[in-house]
Amino acid sequence: MATHSTENPYGLASLWEQGDYVAKGTLILLVIMSALSWWVMITKVFDQRRIMRQAKQAERDFWQAGSIKQAIDTLKGKNNAFRAIAEDGLRAAQHHEGRLTDQIDLHEWISQSLQRALDQITNYLQGGLPILATVGSTAPFVGLFGTVWGILNALISIGVAGQASIDRVAGPVGEALIMTAIGLAVAVPAVLGYNILLRRNKIVIEKLKYFATDLHAYLLSGARVGGEAPKARPAGSGAPAAATRS
Repeated sequence: MATHSTENPYGLASLWEQGDYVAKGTLILLVIMSALSWWVMITKVFDQRRIMRQAKQAERDFWQAGSIKQAIDTLKGKNNAFRAIAEDGLRAAQHHEGRLTDQIDLHEWISQSLQRALDQITNYLQGGLPILATVGSTAPFVGLFGTVWGILNALISIGVAGQASIDRVAGPVGEALIMTAIGLAVAVPAVLGYNILLRRNKIVIEKLKYFATDLHAYLLSGARVGGEAPKARPAGSGAPAAATRS
């Protein structure tokens, strides 16, 4: 038995062709919001994976070096977050002099330097998350606006034509509801991505804080938190010596 396929006259293509500037502008806005949210999610996932790899490298190589400078050299890779923290901590330990910094205890001076480095990395990791939060909270309303506008135009057309048959009502209203569906399709991934990235950021920041805490203790005492103080060893061997002020 032969079957005949009929083209749907009330789809997204029809909505675009028959829509006015407001309807098209709403669709374009939703597409831009979706593209921005996916761009943020993809780039932030790569950033988090990169820093997690750097964390494994730091745990594996940093504390096995012969000196603190050699330990910093083991932290390779472009924009290594752990190297930036270590360099700031070492710089603070070696340059604690001057009329202003003499008024600050060395412990507090190093702590503040490490905290500033952590804050910079944290701000970088959190960059883009407000975009996801904004898209997740506003996209449904943007889609709803498109739906209301489409229904308004449909009702005006029906009123002008003077006919209220089911085909003249259901078609335009169905087209208008597509806007709401698109708004939800944009908002749901953004909300899910925001929550997932926020949780992963907490894990990454915890690793950075643990490293900064160990480094802070080492720069002051020559031992990691929970580790043993290094024994006296011949020059050029053993664990890295604690940083001294120059």
